[in-house]
Amino acid sequence: MRDDDGTHEPLAGFTVGVTAARRAEELGALLSRRGAAVLHAPALRIVHLPDDGELLAATRELIDHAPDVAVATTAVGFRGWIEAADGWGIGDALLETLRGAELLARGPKVRGAVRAAGLTEAWSPGSESMAEVLDRLLTEGVAGRRVALQLHGEPLPGFVESLTAAGADVVVLPVYRWMPPRDLAPLDRMLDVTAARGLDAITFTSAPAAASFLSRAETRGLLPEILGALREDVLVACVGPVTAQPLQARGVATVQPERFRLGPLVQLVCAQLPASARILPVAGHRVEIRGHAVLVDDEPRAVPPAALALLHTLARRPGWVVARADLLRALPGGGTDEHAVETAVARLRSALGAPRLIQTVVKRGYRLALDPSGDADAGR
Repeated sequence: MRDDDGTHEPLAGFTVGVTAARRAEELGALLSRRGAAVLHAPALRIVHLPDDGELLAATRELIDHAPDVAVATTAVGFRGWIEAADGWGIGDALLETLRGAELLARGPKVRGAVRAAGLTEAWSPGSESMAEVLDRLLTEGVAGRRVALQLHGEPLPGFVESLTAAGADVVVLPVYRWMPPRDLAPLDRMLDVTAARGLDAITFTSAPAAASFLSRAETRGLLPEILGALREDVLVACVGPVTAQPLQARGVATVQPERFRLGPLVQLVCAQLPASARILPVAGHRVEIRGHAVLVDDEPRAVPPAALALLHTLARRPGWVVARADLLRALPGGGTDEHAVETAVARLRSALGAPRLIQTVVKRGYRLALDPSGDADAGR
């Protein structure tokens, strides 16, 4: 849990959910290297391009009725489209069609993919913003013009509508269509963990994944619990504003990096989660409560789930006595035997390595031995 310089990895002790289908291993590795426990459950699956009959039909129709303007929105999507067309035996015809159109590329990566295909873009915004692409098209005028739009699995709210309203004939090419995952068990497990407040953060890299996550929760009757967890206890990190829209429409606050990339997304999580940790001066020790782990004087301590549930309950009112009945309700699985509380407290003391952190108040309950000079809100 420590870096080479002796400091703790920023996400040590936190559990982060990954819902991505594409590049999930890369995102998970970035989070794991920073100390996070990663729970992966793809919220979607990607239709393999060569097997996508809808894209094949749309591509043939585009070749038969060439566009005046073509917009490439993602590098991986554009490359995949060209490769799929080659596999269908119409790659050269597609390239010739695009060569005859005014080709716009959203950003440097897309521009590189366009040029790698032997094409030359007419224009590319420096900002990678589709809003800037739309402004250029509307300024040029699109009335009576045929505009081909390569999408990468997720919609561009208002983009097609604005072009259509301005008189354009818009052709949408849905490169990489999304569908529900074949195996729903991992997604259901993530929903259960989220509802139980077992995640510290969850990441979304596409709007369809966010929509699918919420849709599955609704199907299972878990939507109120999921929304409550996302609104109150789970950091919801989205790669960009389009991805965040299905969540924000449900009243879920999200955080987004300035650059819509996996690296900045992970950096944002690294900055936000440690800031949420509870730090308390207890019995002469510095106790930092992080997700599923605890640091005592900067030393990580593995705490069993039941004991950790008690610690979270005690930490909500540090220094105050919490009754055994209240602690019993906090234990996973419930129960009516208060001896379970005594067992969990004993395990908690042992795991923390400093028994005096938890004080027994005879006939009343237990309390965190907050230092008299300590601020109960320290570290928040």
